[in-house]
Amino acid sequence: MPELPDVEGFRRVLARHATGQRIDRLTAPSPDVLRNTTAQALGRAVHDRRFGDPGRHGKWLFAHTDDGDGPIVVLHFAMSGFLAWEPVGAPRHRHDRVIFVCSDGELRFNQSRKLGGVWLARDTAERDAITGRLGPDALDVDRGTFRAALDGRKAMIKSALMDQAVLAGLGNLTVDELLWQARVHPRSRLDALDAGTRDRVHETMRDVVAESVRHGRVPALDEWLSGSRDDRQPTCPRCATPLEQGTVSSRTTYWCPCCQQL
Repeated sequence: MPELPDVEGFRRVLARHATGQRIDRLTAPSPDVLRNTTAQALGRAVHDRRFGDPGRHGKWLFAHTDDGDGPIVVLHFAMSGFLAWEPVGAPRHRHDRVIFVCSDGELRFNQSRKLGGVWLARDTAERDAITGRLGPDALDVDRGTFRAALDGRKAMIKSALMDQAVLAGLGNLTVDELLWQARVHPRSRLDALDAGTRDRVHETMRDVVAESVRHGRVPALDEWLSGSRDDRQPTCPRCATPLEQGTVSSRTTYWCPCCQQL
């Protein structure tokens, strides 16, 4: 599932290839992924506009046009979406749902499960109404902001970290990884964690997110939990204890009962 590292990679694809490109036309082989507009309306809104510098907040990607003076294309990738830049006329994938055709290439929104989608916003106020309330972005949140985001909460730490209104961008894989690296049980209650433990979670989160962004995804490294969790009988990369599996906030969760004691 695309999380912050993946979407940051998609933002860089857009920035590297599409910034400055004029949009000649739009085609939508699967217009049902258009959430608040139609293919015709979106095509008219972006026709002859130029892609500007893209933005991202959490798992949301913002394709600005005309250096911020034009409409904003808002994209969310849900379970399996991605963004690709292809030469004009290159064979299209059967899951290319919305295609922005430019003079030098095509920006393609690909989604195999028709989740997530593409929205049209006239300005930042409409953009924010589409995304809903988002917490600070997990890529660059500082310690003070992180503390404030969690202060006064009594939820399990994994539930809080995955709440996009608390921190934007963290998903299931990232949170399991950072809690394992920080040696914190995912079912630990926030009000039971001291300030030092919370600060350790923050520092670990920053490291895990930064390294994942470098890879373009949460990497399945041998020394990371993510490199073991899909094994038939997964064990902790740190102590070789068999991993435990359960559910937190309706999401499959892995932890080491030795390294992450509750």
